[in-house]
Amino acid sequence: MSCCALDEQRFRCCCHLLLQQSEQLNDGWSWEAVQGSEEGYLKKTALRSVVIDSRPVWDLEGSGSESELHTSCQSRPDEQELNKEQSVPVDPVDADSIKGDLEDDEDDGVCSVSEGSSQVLQCEYHILYSCSYSTPVLYFRASTLEGRSLSLEEVWSSVHPNFRFRLQKSPLNTITLQEHPLLGQPFFMLHPCRTEEFMRPVLQAAEDQHRPVNYVLSWLSVVGPVVGLDVPLKYSTQLHPAASVSSTEPD
Repeated sequence: MSCCALDEQRFRCCCHLLLQQSEQLNDGWSWEAVQGSEEGYLKKTALRSVVIDSRPVWDLEGSGSESELHTSCQSRPDEQELNKEQSVPVDPVDADSIKGDLEDDEDDGVCSVSEGSSQVLQCEYHILYSCSYSTPVLYFRASTLEGRSLSLEEVWSSVHPNFRFRLQKSPLNTITLQEHPLLGQPFFMLHPCRTEEFMRPVLQAAEDQHRPVNYVLSWLSVVGPVVGLDVPLKYSTQLHPAASVSSTEPD
């Protein structure tokens, strides 16, 4: 089996290990089973203080034309009916690349001060397994404390300007508004079409060095910060040996 492949059994194993660590760290993750089904998903809710940028989404220096920026992944056949929604580009680049952009923001002329209003948001994150892509998928939704759901435009505007600038320069992926496959409710989703591409070097390096890695945890540390979901560094110091890429059996 390729080190990049993730079947559903290993996905559940990785989720189980993440839940054990989350409980120790009091990080708030839980497993939600779907009534009348063997399926389930990881869930976490959190409050975020964000600045909703008042400028148009694409009104940033250095961004390309609208037609270039709205490039999105071609959907699989089983998703085409759902993909009639709006989309905005998001590239789940590796952490080192993003950090480099943040460090070089002054040289690139990226302004870290937004023109907008500060708000506290209630965010709900779900991690599901995609059979089509054999990868985890991050679904999320956000609302104000008064209960008003954020629009796609507002979600994109809440992304930190430095992240947004980087993502607009390399529109390799999208945030889309879709129906949650298990709940049937509208959720935002980070499209998984490039997940295997950016996870391959991480998993291959771990396999070559014979060191354990939790696929779901490593993946989440890359895609989570894009939508305000940070992964505490303490997770990496408590990595369970059974989370190795070669592991196929849950504890």
